[in-house]
Amino acid sequence: MAAQIKPGPSSSNDKFNSNRKPVLLAKLEGCSDNVNKAIIIPETDGVISVSSDRSVRVWLKRDSGQYWPSICNYLPSPAVDLFYRPISRQLFVGQENGTISEYILEEDFNRMEPIGDILAHYGRITGMIWTEVSIDGTVEQWILSTSRDKRFQYHNAKNGNPIGPPFVCAAWCTSLEYDAESAHAFVGDYSGNITMLNIKADGLQVVTTLTGHTACIDMLIWDSTTRRLFSAGHDRLIIIWDIGGGHGTAYELHGHTNRVTSLAFVSSKNQLISAGEDSVLVFWDLNAERKETPPWAESDNCESCSRPFLWNISGIFERKQFGSRQHHCRACGRALCDKCSQEQSTIPSMGFELPVRVCKFCSSNIDHTPLATFHDTKHSVMSITMDLQRKCVVTVGQDRVIKIWDVSTLI
Repeated sequence: MAAQIKPGPSSSNDKFNSNRKPVLLAKLEGCSDNVNKAIIIPETDGVISVSSDRSVRVWLKRDSGQYWPSICNYLPSPAVDLFYRPISRQLFVGQENGTISEYILEEDFNRMEPIGDILAHYGRITGMIWTEVSIDGTVEQWILSTSRDKRFQYHNAKNGNPIGPPFVCAAWCTSLEYDAESAHAFVGDYSGNITMLNIKADGLQVVTTLTGHTACIDMLIWDSTTRRLFSAGHDRLIIIWDIGGGHGTAYELHGHTNRVTSLAFVSSKNQLISAGEDSVLVFWDLNAERKETPPWAESDNCESCSRPFLWNISGIFERKQFGSRQHHCRACGRALCDKCSQEQSTIPSMGFELPVRVCKFCSSNIDHTPLATFHDTKHSVMSITMDLQRKCVVTVGQDRVIKIWDVSTLI
């Protein structure tokens, strides 16, 4: 029987109070090590998963309603990433040793035929994307990939040959996204930077570097309709980058209390789904008008009461006051002392769905109407994938369990 998500007994925060909730449809268990990614097979009651126990599993729903593996194939090293093409049933599996292995799944999903290996990298694969490109009227198939060897590389998917020199990053490459229309790739790295690359048949061109995160980028999602890039990472922050709008805006979303590990986007509803190690699934409404967070002001004195800050030695002697630590109002950005910024408030229009520090003036002028809903997944999430056709979300937890959720009431 389907189970409904409910807040845990220790959760008293009313952010979980919602009449519309994801419904747990199934739990898939049996992997002996971390499950790194899982996807629903389109138009089939099946799931493909890859795990650090070196296995690639294809799970099919049986008459009992339970999912059991129809395929369990073991690789030479841990399977850490996957990319699946439903139309051709091509499956690409990235490994810990840097190899990308290609398979063809049989129509009944009871067998997978090995096609070949691409020796793409020297370290763990962190992102893979298959794409078709037209070169002088000839359609070629490419595999784009990133790895912990700090390299972004693209190969011919048919013969495995590298195309052009790789892009070498200053830190581990941790995530990858691609816009097929403009042939631009986005590479996230361990330092928190996102490099935008223009991919050509004869080489790569660095377009720009997006800086906004303060820690490792875990996930990148590209929306080709509005030409926006979504990024999330270790700093618990989600950033919406307006790449194609020409305005250069970057909106922040703050709703997680731990590392944000994965994102999914519902273009038809203009809705973003995020998950992380805080065991929370967040549905963000992006239709509402949002504001950029203001820059933080720098001052020697509190901009409200003029109390000197700790480093303002001359001000401390002149006013005969103890110095205060500098804080900032998240709504207006002013530099304030602790006494003038003791209010705590959500600021949904700026993406702050959890209470943050604000000044007394701003606290009385904020619309607190939530622009996101929160749902407890009951496990720390490492990865999520979305099946829009069936309106289902697959979450992979640190508990080595794969969960399938019906989210039709939320999207």
